[in-house]
Amino acid sequence: MNGRRLRAVLVAAVLAGAMALSACTTTSGGGDAGGEQVLRYSPALFPVSLDAHQYPAEEPTQTAVQQVLETLVTMEDGEPVGLLAESFEPVDDHTWVFHLRDGVTFSDGTPLTARDVTASVERGQALEWSLAPLFAAVEAVEATDDRTVTFRTTEPLGTLPSTLSLVFIGPADRVNDPAYWELPVGTGPFVFESFTPDDRVVLRRNDSHWGEKATLDRVEIVSIPETAARITALRTGEVDVLQSIPPDQVSEVDGQPDITYGSGPSFTYYFTWFNSSRPPFDDVRVRQALWHALDLEAIIGDLFGDSASVARAPITQDVFGATALQPYPHDPDRARALLAEAGHADGLQVSMQWPRDGGPNIRALAQAMVSAWATVGVTVDPLEKERPQWLQDLNTKNFDLNLQTNTTGTGDADFTLARLYVCSADRNGYCNPELDRLLLAARASLDQGEREQLYAQAAQLIWDEAVGIFPADLRNNFAVRNQVQGFELPVNGRPEFRTVSIGDATGS
Repeated sequence: MNGRRLRAVLVAAVLAGAMALSACTTTSGGGDAGGEQVLRYSPALFPVSLDAHQYPAEEPTQTAVQQVLETLVTMEDGEPVGLLAESFEPVDDHTWVFHLRDGVTFSDGTPLTARDVTASVERGQALEWSLAPLFAAVEAVEATDDRTVTFRTTEPLGTLPSTLSLVFIGPADRVNDPAYWELPVGTGPFVFESFTPDDRVVLRRNDSHWGEKATLDRVEIVSIPETAARITALRTGEVDVLQSIPPDQVSEVDGQPDITYGSGPSFTYYFTWFNSSRPPFDDVRVRQALWHALDLEAIIGDLFGDSASVARAPITQDVFGATALQPYPHDPDRARALLAEAGHADGLQVSMQWPRDGGPNIRALAQAMVSAWATVGVTVDPLEKERPQWLQDLNTKNFDLNLQTNTTGTGDADFTLARLYVCSADRNGYCNPELDRLLLAARASLDQGEREQLYAQAAQLIWDEAVGIFPADLRNNFAVRNQVQGFELPVNGRPEFRTVSIGDATGS
């Protein structure tokens, strides 16, 4: 199967004969003394908020919220399919209509209506959320009747259904109340019981869910910042599932008794943005020089082994619209020559920020890059920041260089390329009308073949202009205790817990 059309779900922990149940106590994973089925999940990153409209591209927020709130559509095999929408269709070049599923209620019993959809979309637009470039062509969202939502656009918008897979629907009369987002009510298979920042999110099964009910009684998303402590908690049974294990610590879980380790493709990658609105990075020669200074084959091989590969595009190869480009060759002499041409023969002094615990081996990756740049006369002040401060500085373009991971949330190139690199996004100071033309044409088209060609041209332009450096495509990895059944790790890295259960002593 073509990697760009790869099925979005990797079945991660259902191995025959690996279902022995550990003791059910209040301190070990798997359940409570009263017989409840409890899953304790420890991600690498913990949600900074449950406001999925304010943080629509933050993976930890999305993972928690998608258990409780639902979207009009979901992505399967790279295609949007109905979730809260029973069906949808474009009625002309500027109009999409979505028909809501009948009989859906929020967990408090309130019926879902089209007004809930329009209010949720309108709130995100009012917040100027990070999805704003994807909705730029949407001029109106109308509740035609209680079960029909009509989107009117200023131009064709073929990507609207996939983009709506990221818009969580809340009740119209509450989504604009900040207090609602402390414990939001949704239509999904779980309800929020509690959210303690930097500690845990507790979910309870929603017994009134309109679809297939969850088996688990409770899910706890547990914050354990240190990887070593997370691994210890898994091995002792205090948590049941880990995700995003650094490559140098995989041996601590792989092959261990009662634990299954696995890995698979992902939509997640590392990138380093230049702030092209600031000298010296407004000069393409400087940007290209810093890329040529890096021996990425050596750096990625040493730091990640089989857990990553050198990137071949500004999105991972498993995303629809990806193309395989030639990595910049490691050429320090070329780097020095380009810096000299740009007027920096005597070197440069800049800074680079990244979030603490922002990805596997992120600090080591930053250090390796800083060391390589020093050999061509570029001194980089390393700025490791707490995630809230880093987010603020990223969103206000208060950086010289920015290192982070990113995930193409929908599996479609539009989510990353047109969301981040069109001029109106203004995310990193780079603006190119030709790039806008390519990306907006790809967004408008309903012809997937045409879209692939346009994205290939756009990716080549981003690459040649060195809008950023794209060091590595990451692989998803995970470790689960063997009593966990039905856990699936999607390519987007955001697991759903509705299908999960805890086995009994016989594995039934």
